[in-house]
Amino acid sequence: MAKKKFVLRIDEDKMKAVEKWAADEFRSTNGQLEWIITKALKESGRLKSKLSDSRSR
Repeated sequence: MAKKKFVLRIDEDKMKAVEKWAADEFRSTNGQLEWIITKALKESGRLKSKLSDSRSR
């Protein structure tokens, strides 16, 4: 899968919370953000769930 880079501007407190959450889940911060976005897209019906998606929990 090709990955696209982009700049994310986020409040410092939110970023610290994401970093802590990522550490608690044994993920990188980038991996945690990707997991959060993927989960939200699937739950909203904007991204079809794949059975082979090994990142979902």
